[in-house]
Order: sequence, then C-alpha cells, then structure tokens
Amino acid sequence: MTDAARLADVVVIGAGQAGLAAGYYLRRAGADFVILDAQQTPGGAWQHAWPSLRLFSPAQYSSLPGRMMPIPADGGYPDAAHVVAYLTDYEQRYRLPIVRPAAVQAVRRAGDRLAVESSAGTWRARIVVSATGTWWRPYVPHYPGIGDFRGKQLHTAGYRGPEPFHGRRVLVVGGGNSAAQILAELSQVAQTTWATLRPPRLLPDEIDGRALFDLATRRHQAALAGQNADSIGDLGDIVAVAPVREARDRGALKAEPMFSRITPDGVAWADGSTAAFDAIVWCTGFRPALAHLAPLRLRGPGGVIGTDGTRALAEPRLHLLGYGDWTGAASATLIGAGRTARQLAAEVIAQL
Repeated sequence: MTDAARLADVVVIGAGQAGLAAGYYLRRAGADFVILDAQQTPGGAWQHAWPSLRLFSPAQYSSLPGRMMPIPADGGYPDAAHVVAYLTDYEQRYRLPIVRPAAVQAVRRAGDRLAVESSAGTWRARIVVSATGTWWRPYVPHYPGIGDFRGKQLHTAGYRGPEPFHGRRVLVVGGGNSAAQILAELSQVAQTTWATLRPPRLLPDEIDGRALFDLATRRHQAALAGQNADSIGDLGDIVAVAPVREARDRGALKAEPMFSRITPDGVAWADGSTAAFDAIVWCTGFRPALAHLAPLRLRGPGGVIGTDGTRALAEPRLHLLGYGDWTGAASATLIGAGRTARQLAAEVIAQL
C-alpha cells in the first residue's frame, strides 16, 4: 500500500454475474464503489467456457436484476456466448464502474479500512465484496498413478469442444451436469466411457433451473428455521437439457463405477479389470477462488470462510457473493446471484 492508494467506500472484486448484480444494487443505492475485474473483456468465466455449454434454465429465468436476458434466436436454453453478450450489455447499460484488467493479489487489513492490492493499483475500502467465483480453481481428485498416464488429461475448465477427440478413446469422469453435457457431445465423435462415483440420475424432463432454484431456496429457508425440507438430490442429479436427452435416447449415457487407479495407458478398477484411453476429461468441479483473501486468515475447516449470510464472521468488513449456498441460496447461478446481491447491498449500505 502506498500514498497513491485510492479510496472507495466499497470495492467489489470480480465482474462476473455476482459482481455485476452487486454493482447494480450498489449503484441504485448511490454507493461510492468500484468493481475490479481480472479479465481483459466482459463476460466473467462464461467467456472461457466451451461453446456448446447450455444453461439449465430458459433466458427469462436466468436474468440479473433490472434487465431481462433476451431469448436466444433458436428459442432454447442460452449457450455460453449468449450469456457473455448479455453480461457485456448489462455492465454497459448500467455504466458500472469497472476497472479492467485489475487482477487482485491480496486483501489486507489497513487500520479502519481494507487494502485491496491489484495489478491496477491499490484501493482502500470500508467494505470489500469478494465475487471471484470458482472457475479459476478447477479441482481434480488424486488417484494413484495419475502422473503416469501417457495420454491427454484436461479439466472441464480446459475443454473447448470435441474436435481434438475425433476417433479417440475418451474417459469422462464425474457425475454432474458438465460431465453429462460434455459426454453427450464427445460420444458423437469418439469412443466414450463415463465413470461416476454413484449411478447418475437425470432429472425429469420438465425440471429445469427455475424449479431447482425454487427448491434450493425453500431448503435454505427451512434450514434457517431448523426444519427439514426436500433435497434436490431426491429428484436427481442432472438437468436433461436437449443434448443430454438426445444422448440418453441413443444409449450414450451408461456409466461405469469409479476406477481405483490410473495406469500409463488408461485406468484399472478394483476388480482387476482395465481399459485403455487416449484422454481423460475430469468433470470434477471447482473450489472457491479465495487466494486473494489469504492475508486475512479467515478460512475454517474445508477451506470455507464462515459467514452470516454473505458477511464474513471474523472480518465484518468483508462480504462474499456467488460461491455457493454458503454465501446465499443458489448464489452461484445467475438468478440466485441477483437475489442474494439485493440482500448484500442492503447490509452494506446499513454498515456504511
């Protein structure tokens, strides 16, 4: 921190969907704030997703506050490029004060403020909202032999499409939505095998992201009231978007149990059986991207920062948005981030 550090009442870190939603409500409240974004261009993590990725909800149920997402030309669920265009228009429409590229390296305590150190300079803030998401921390579980595999390994975050896999033997690992969508695409051009920890279950065709958000909200509210509620897992694990339904109908979604180790040429199961593969695609999720908060020493068991709503328990000048249910019901989704951001902004304004 230097004498040239700039002042702001609120610094929001990240201009993805969560950061933009926070910016919308902070602007509406007349707050003095700035949004620091590490990316060169608008769109958050969506600009790095594979082109065929589809949302789980129609556009009208995938919108940020104040601006409805346009319906795609094909009338279907929006793809990644459609979301990028929407987020780009959103930040321009509301003239949000975004500085980019501004990669935040650290947030530190600095007297009565927090110092936010970035590649574009340092800001001293009364409140910091961390909204960096999870895309930047892909998770790959460790299996014996993982370093010996001679084929190609990549994570969901590095997948860009099926072209490099034509005619190859590909193992897709993971039982979630990304795995199902990528498998559906790869199975059209490659010899695919699907490995999951438990048998995957597709949700009924009529269930999409809107229903899942409503269920997650009810479950969160019930938990706050000390009550039990239906689990999303009771319905299934995977949203049956059109490409997944097509793959299901042609029999491409048959899953194998998880292997026990990786060999130089493929994988081996506990019963001694083996299979050879040219590539492994790890669709095994992400972890919260919180390295910039390390100087505050807030992480508890499992690497999660304890919060009351979005506010960090051990550092009340810090709020977290968009990392999952622990920072607001379904706050890692477009519609969920918007709803949680409204509450966050009200709390921030009250603090100021």
